[in-house]
Amino acid sequence: MSQVVRKAVIPAAGLGTRFLPATKAQPKEMLPVVDRPSIQYVVEEAVAAGIDDILIITGRNKRSLEDHFDRNVELEKQLSEKGKIDDLREVQALATLADIHYVRQGEPLGLGHAVSVARKHVGDNPFVVLLGDDIMHHESHLLRDMVSNYGNTGASTVALMEVPPQDISSYGCAAYDTRDGATCNVIDVVEKPKAEDAPSNLAIVGRYLFTPGIFDALDQVTAGVGGEIQLTDAIAILLKEEPVMGLIFEGGRFDIGKKIDYLRATVELALERDDLGPEFRTILTEICRREGLT
Repeated sequence: MSQVVRKAVIPAAGLGTRFLPATKAQPKEMLPVVDRPSIQYVVEEAVAAGIDDILIITGRNKRSLEDHFDRNVELEKQLSEKGKIDDLREVQALATLADIHYVRQGEPLGLGHAVSVARKHVGDNPFVVLLGDDIMHHESHLLRDMVSNYGNTGASTVALMEVPPQDISSYGCAAYDTRDGATCNVIDVVEKPKAEDAPSNLAIVGRYLFTPGIFDALDQVTAGVGGEIQLTDAIAILLKEEPVMGLIFEGGRFDIGKKIDYLRATVELALERDDLGPEFRTILTEICRREGLT
């Protein structure tokens, strides 16, 4: 019988160069999407999937991540005295979302290296890896489905998304031999192939569930360009030892590492809010009319 998945690893040691200069002095994971930092969306997604032990891989200048999920007695006291009870409850809840731990990567040597840093914390347990650049809509059940799939199969599982052929070179790509609905049996993975060399149009994106066997695979990976350890290379090695499945999903993902998707996420999530949506929709309508878009 498969172990229950209770642990998550969130790599958050990157320098955020795609969002400079905003990320010069603050972590990219703390950039707000509406009124919550992106890292909070990711943690809440893990908690909603039943995961209560979270390790965040950090680096230099990332202390604000720890502060965000910690108590702030002075702020809480001020909110209480001013009668802002809803705000008080919200900030207090952050400290009790899950058991959150932190470890530094030391050097930004790639996603595979970041995951390897979690070995002592994870131990012999299955775990999920959630990339902080990808946030999922709260109605998405991708992570819960991955956990459920592991419960049924005991196999490592990667999230897959169909992308246009011209975009596959930006992702790791999965080859498969059999497919049953949204699940498939992965037989190979290729890191950022050219469109003409890609074995499929299925991109590996942002969510992974691994058995502890991934750590032995990571030990065998040779550093590539820039000295980085690629997680995709480790998955290819893992495939030789045990099965890896793919779970294909549609929609609900925002790649907020891209500025245009960051803006899209902000707009779409703000429009859904009861407190912001109606007024924001009026503003957007006025802008579209002014620009001759309606």
